[in-house]
Amino acid sequence: MDYRQSGVDIDAGNETVRRIKSLARSTFTDGVLSEIGSFGGLFKLSTGAMQEPVLVSSADGVGTKLKLAFMTGRHNTVGADLVNHCVNDILVQGARPLFFLDYLATGKLAPDVAEQVIAGVARGCRDNGCALIGGETAEMPGFYADGEYDIAGFIVGIVDRPKLVDGRSIAPGDVLIGLRSSGLHTNGYSLARHICFPRFSPETVIPELGGSLGDALLATHRSYLRVMAPLLDAGVVKGMAHITGGGITENLPRVLPSGCRAAVDGQTWDVPPIFKLLQREGEIASEEMLRAFNMGIGLVVVVAVADEPFVMKALHGSGEHPVRIGAIEAGEPSVRYVQLP
Repeated sequence: MDYRQSGVDIDAGNETVRRIKSLARSTFTDGVLSEIGSFGGLFKLSTGAMQEPVLVSSADGVGTKLKLAFMTGRHNTVGADLVNHCVNDILVQGARPLFFLDYLATGKLAPDVAEQVIAGVARGCRDNGCALIGGETAEMPGFYADGEYDIAGFIVGIVDRPKLVDGRSIAPGDVLIGLRSSGLHTNGYSLARHICFPRFSPETVIPELGGSLGDALLATHRSYLRVMAPLLDAGVVKGMAHITGGGITENLPRVLPSGCRAAVDGQTWDVPPIFKLLQREGEIASEEMLRAFNMGIGLVVVVAVADEPFVMKALHGSGEHPVRIGAIEAGEPSVRYVQLP
C-alpha cells in the first residue's frame, strides 16, 4: 500500500500549496519575513510611535455557512467571511490587523476548491491590510463527508495601550450607534438552513430579496475596519460590540461595565428582508430572532452624547448609514429592548 491508497494524496497537497503561494504573496506587507511553506511564519513587529504596544489575537470559523458553499458550489466567499469576522473581533478593542493564518481541513483534497477558498482569504487580507503568512491544509480521509471541508482562522493585531477600547469609560447617557450588516454575516446559519431547506433551494428567486435565496445567504460578512479607523484615531469611541452569535442581546453586554445597561429601540432601523423572511417562514418570536441573528446591525458603537454629531458626520462621510439605536442607562450589564423590531 501507499499513502494515496489510504486516502491521503501528497501530490494534491503539493499542488494546493503551489497555488496558494501566489495568493498569499499578494497579501504580504513590509513586516513579512518568511515564505509560504516555512515551518513558521515570520513577521517583524514595527511599533512606530506607540507608547505601549499591545498584541490582540482572535481565532474563529465560518460555522455552518459552509453548508451553503457546499450546496451552491461557490467557495470563493467563505474565506473573506472568515478574515472579516476575525478583523472585526479585534477591531472592537481598537486593534489593527497585522497577520493572519488559516486552517483548511477536508476528507479528500480538491486543489480547485482549496484555491477558491484561499483566494477568498487572500482577498479579505488584502482588503484589510493584513498579511496571510501561513496556515495548514489537512487531508483527513473518513473524517469529513465527501465534498465538505472546514476552515478556521487566527489573527494577530496591534493597538497602543492608551488607545485600547475596553468599555471602561462607558457611562449612563452615552449613545448607541448601529452600523448596518450585509446579511447574516457568519452566524445563525443552522437555524436559517432549518427554516429554508428543503422548502426552498439556493436558486429560488424571492422577489423581496431582490434575487436568489443563495445570494442573500452567502452575502459576505462585512469588515468595519475602514469606516471605524478614523474614529479610533480621533479617540471618540468608548466601546464596540461585534454582533455575532447571540445577536445584540448577548454581545452588547460583553463591553458594558458594571452599572451600565443598554436600552435598545428595535424600531430605529429597518430590518433587512432576509431576516423578515426567516422570521415569517420559521414563525420565530422577535426575542429569539434577536438572540440568533444580527437583525441588520453588525456593529454597535458606544460614544458620548457630545461626540455623536462628529461620529455621525464621519460615518456618513465614509458612505455608512449609521443609526442611533439607543442609549446607556443605569443597571447591570444587559440589554433592555424599548421596542422590538
